[in-house]
Amino acid sequence: MSELNITQIKEQLHNVGDYLRFATSQFNQHELYFGHGTDNAWDEAVALVMFALNLPTELTDTVLACRLLDDEKETVLEFIQRRVKEGIPAAYITHQAFFAGMPFYVDDRVLVPRSPIAELIENRFSPMISEQNPPKRILDLCTGSGCIAIACAHYFPEAEVDALDLSVDALNVAQINIENHGLEEQVIPIQSDVFTGIAYLKYDLIVTNPPYVDQEDVDALPNEFLHEPQMGLGCGDDGLDIVRKILAQSAEHLNDNGILICEVGNSQIHVESVYPEVPFTWLTFERGGHGVFMLTKAQLEQYSAIFNEQVI
Repeated sequence: MSELNITQIKEQLHNVGDYLRFATSQFNQHELYFGHGTDNAWDEAVALVMFALNLPTELTDTVLACRLLDDEKETVLEFIQRRVKEGIPAAYITHQAFFAGMPFYVDDRVLVPRSPIAELIENRFSPMISEQNPPKRILDLCTGSGCIAIACAHYFPEAEVDALDLSVDALNVAQINIENHGLEEQVIPIQSDVFTGIAYLKYDLIVTNPPYVDQEDVDALPNEFLHEPQMGLGCGDDGLDIVRKILAQSAEHLNDNGILICEVGNSQIHVESVYPEVPFTWLTFERGGHGVFMLTKAQLEQYSAIFNEQVI
């Protein structure tokens, strides 16, 4: 869309419904990839257009019929143009993403939150964790935007939560979100290369969504993913370089009866191939998602020799 086209479009499109339809058509025409909070062109258009207009995403006939001012049209079209021409995920344009029903600030220093772990947090990790014995200390390893740590703090308000990441840039974004949610006393960001920054600390629950994309998938990533920090995606030929360390070292950072929840996505096939003897519990999700396993501290200790043999 050139400047001339934008002028013409402004003359032909008038209300919210017009711009939602136009955005959807543009997204489909340019065959954009959706996977950073939405999975289709219409929902992406709703997220982008309604944010630009400072309107809720619940659509009614009245809202769809609302006419736009010229400056509102220009803002909406600028957002649409960036999404189409640059392939930027909508969340990086709006600087907002939702996780476990909560809003988070995001920019290109962190991945856009999209983990199915959100569903586990909303369900308070039931039945893996008893309502009568909620975790008192939680670790979010490879925290990125801080979304898992903050959501855990929200759903377990009595718990202390540490949010670890190697990237200082990511921790700066996490700090923004911690402050936005008023959790400075409950969620503590810590720079750490896996567990190196927490020495002898132990937790009742370790939750981690580490880099896990294998090289084959990295090479085939759609353009949208190239705007995300690559250190948060790829992790060796089979995607398991960091996962190997997590499996080998988690037991010493878990209290008795503690559990590890780890997402590996499509690299589930590599986990099962590398550790055929280990009885991973692969979790299921009502809202979709896969490649998330659970292991208890007892299991991590039982298979510690296998895990340590695999550390690169």
